[in-house]
Amino acid sequence: MINNRGFLFRRRLMTLFIFIVVFCFFGISVSASTADDYAPILYFEGEETCYPVAVDYFLDNKDNKNISITLKDETDLIDFYDNTLGTIKDEGIISDYQNKLKNNDPSIYPTVYYQINTSSGNTYIQYWMFYAFNKGEHNQHEGDWEMVQIVIPNAGEKWVAYSQHYSGQKATWDLVEKDGTNFKVYVARGSHANYLRSYSGKLGISSDVVGENGKIIMPSDYNLVELNSQDWLDFDGYWGEVNSVEDFFMGQAGPQGPMFRTDISGSTKMWDGISWGSNLMDANDNFFLIEWFLYNFMAILILLVVISVGITFFKIYRRNKKHGLGPRIVSMLYIDGLNLHTIGNILCFVGIIIALIGLFGNWYTVSADINMDLYPTSGLTDIIKLNGINGAQIFMPSLYDGSIPMGSVAFPFAFVILIGFIFMILATIGINKSRKLGLKYIFKGIRLILMIVSLIVGLMLIGNLTGLGSQNELSSNNFVMGLISEISSSPMGGTYSSQNVISELSGEISFQWGLGDGAMLLIYGGIILLIAGVLEIIAKKEFFKPKTPYKKEKSKKESAPPPIEELTNEKP
Repeated sequence: MINNRGFLFRRRLMTLFIFIVVFCFFGISVSASTADDYAPILYFEGEETCYPVAVDYFLDNKDNKNISITLKDETDLIDFYDNTLGTIKDEGIISDYQNKLKNNDPSIYPTVYYQINTSSGNTYIQYWMFYAFNKGEHNQHEGDWEMVQIVIPNAGEKWVAYSQHYSGQKATWDLVEKDGTNFKVYVARGSHANYLRSYSGKLGISSDVVGENGKIIMPSDYNLVELNSQDWLDFDGYWGEVNSVEDFFMGQAGPQGPMFRTDISGSTKMWDGISWGSNLMDANDNFFLIEWFLYNFMAILILLVVISVGITFFKIYRRNKKHGLGPRIVSMLYIDGLNLHTIGNILCFVGIIIALIGLFGNWYTVSADINMDLYPTSGLTDIIKLNGINGAQIFMPSLYDGSIPMGSVAFPFAFVILIGFIFMILATIGINKSRKLGLKYIFKGIRLILMIVSLIVGLMLIGNLTGLGSQNELSSNNFVMGLISEISSSPMGGTYSSQNVISELSGEISFQWGLGDGAMLLIYGGIILLIAGVLEIIAKKEFFKPKTPYKKEKSKKESAPPPIEELTNEKP
């Protein structure tokens, strides 16, 4: 359809830019007979600003508009509803909704829509939620349609599927958290993606924030309305403002309604529930365990650090209580005169400083230059960045102002490295010989270098997993896999380009990738620590004489009792 082309184009272009994307798919099997019996319980995060509402609230403030889009010399007219209460650049819609919520205005009373499909011998019960505004971590737009469904097969196990952005999740009914037959849905803050667990949302690039610390909407708290009775159901336009073609690429255009929403490929509709739900990846207990670990990673890491610091101090106490810590306690501080051990300690400080600076630089980047009709950019723009502060970030090139964040995979690399340096310093307390100190420096330098080596090896392994070798000419169908293969075959740096990657457009997309300044600084810091360690070993310096433990002398020999022999040989 004409109205699907904008979204389809955007999804396909996004796929070209993301060479490692983990799409999480969940599903749940459940037995149900009516929509009321299995109506979902909705759990929201504490900072959520919009809840499911009747579309009348949106329609009462809408303005019918359209925009023209030209693809390959063909102009399409796309219809959309514009909410006159605000725009994506302000808080107008959210403020109006919140004011009505505080005043218990009946126009925003919670509403969930449903439809039942009995196609292919199974029963599909879908629950659709409409939100006035989508304020996600990496995109925002007016209007938001999300869905969860329960599948009741005539034979076999039941399951459910939850929508998440352009895909979703499915799992068997026994894995679903529920209260009786009502299943629980954990709604991500702002984006309203639906999850099976309150600790989900950390896998993938969406950076969804999920929790059960906010409003809980029970089935008794909302109106359950049949979708097929709604006269707006056949509107095939977009439920939200569209100001330019770029809005489709940046996730700033409203979604299409229930009958027209599709998956990321643009070919599978969510409405019938059959192909869409069946194609989602199954969740399992191992998957939930990984999600729980990622959600609680920082808390677990801090706990382990506290325990490790306590153990380290205890070992230091046991090791040095008899022999002392030396006059400077931390052996890195023995800097006195122009000699090998002094130079080694100075180099150690230099290496640490350089490595810390490297945390703020990019460790790896992938850049793109788009020279295609409708979507040209003004040169290379970073689309993937990996660094110690923000983890992995994914951006979409903008026609007007550089790039716009599209997702991230957060990991506290910087925190881990900082903790490593703290433990290295603690490990040097009370060391009295430069050789032992040098070994500490060398081990730390090797660890820093191995971080970047591991990144390079990981990129090389990705190419083997794809099963593709280096290719000079690639069709649009295998362009993404070919790009991954090109990066893995030359992970240190390279370029790649291809013509007519997207069938709707003509032109070229060029990519460039390689190690960033941050990675090089980490390597330099590691090398400097290695050199510092070698100098300490060569120096063979004893920093201080350990104390000799005091031992109580034995009593004099004459005070001891005489030997038994003397007693037996004593004359009368």
